[in-house]
Amino acid sequence: MASSEEGEEANAASAEEVGRKKQPRHKGKHDKPKPWDDDPNIDHWKIERFDPSWNEGGMLEVKKYLQEAWPIVKGALKEFGVACELNLVEGSMTVSTTRKTRDPYIIVKAKELIKLLSRSVPAPQAIKILNDEMSCDIIKIGSIIRNKERFVKRRERLLGPNLSTLKAIEILTGCYILVQGNTVAAMGSWKGLKQVRRVVEDCIKNIKHPVYHIKELLIKRELAKNPALANESWDRFLPKFKKKNVKQKKPITKEKKPYTPFPPPQQPSKIDLELESGEYFMSDKKKSAKKWQEKLEKQSEKAEENKRKREAAFVPPKEDTATPYESAKSASNKSEIADMAKSIKKKAKEFRKSEAQENVKLESYVASNEGSRPKKKHKSSKSK
Repeated sequence: MASSEEGEEANAASAEEVGRKKQPRHKGKHDKPKPWDDDPNIDHWKIERFDPSWNEGGMLEVKKYLQEAWPIVKGALKEFGVACELNLVEGSMTVSTTRKTRDPYIIVKAKELIKLLSRSVPAPQAIKILNDEMSCDIIKIGSIIRNKERFVKRRERLLGPNLSTLKAIEILTGCYILVQGNTVAAMGSWKGLKQVRRVVEDCIKNIKHPVYHIKELLIKRELAKNPALANESWDRFLPKFKKKNVKQKKPITKEKKPYTPFPPPQQPSKIDLELESGEYFMSDKKKSAKKWQEKLEKQSEKAEENKRKREAAFVPPKEDTATPYESAKSASNKSEIADMAKSIKKKAKEFRKSEAQENVKLESYVASNEGSRPKKKHKSSKSK
């Protein structure tokens, strides 16, 4: 009895192992068995009560740099009599005029300051927009190109290795530039902002590389130092870069055949072709012999072609056997022939001119003689 019970237990254990092996395995990397899945002390169906300590920050995403820099912004706007407010609950920044405001355009400047702060421009740099000489431009580059990979690649091209290209553009244009996400924020003079916009748009549209713009700006800066060229066009000094794009292969489009309600004619089968050539009635031995013969002919043709290619490498090139004296003599002969041809053409031209003059003289002489000859009077015969 004991042995039968042990056998049943062993069979049950083996059946469980087989059942485990037959369970379908999930391919996902997160579907692996976890150590707490088989823990009897954990109740997986228990709903625990929410503890506020799990989310101390709350549901608001507070930008720390704005909170820290807001006193500086508030103090800068207070000098111009503009009030500002940072609402962390709504996530908004507002500016408004007060009774102390004197400059009517300062509210526009304050609006631009908020725009720059929202695009992650540092507060000390953004405050400079309140000066009259400083302007700003927000260039939207996200909507220029649809392909995400190309957009990222061209944006990196604008930045350059270790931000070297961006720094060079900043130095040459005299503007502060910040590339952030889908926008480029620029601060500086109107002339510099115009140059920055052109460089950024040409880079994202793949019209011209920023390096070529940097070369042009360097040349223009050197030309601006010369007062003699102030009223002249600088186009002759600027380099002209040609765009070189590799031609892409055009997709092969099949021409649409005219529609016919009738089906195409049935193609001949292998047996039909054999019947036409008479191969169908040949024995297996003759078929194999014919195939072998065709194979030998192909091999011989290929061997002859390879031999011709090998021998072509050993064919000596044609050498110029003429001596230096002979080559010089032939050159002098050619020059003499050319001179003779020129002189003959010249003489023929002179001869044609002289012939034309003689013809003109002869015609004038004939015309003068006809004019001096007296006219004869014809008597009219009276009919009787």
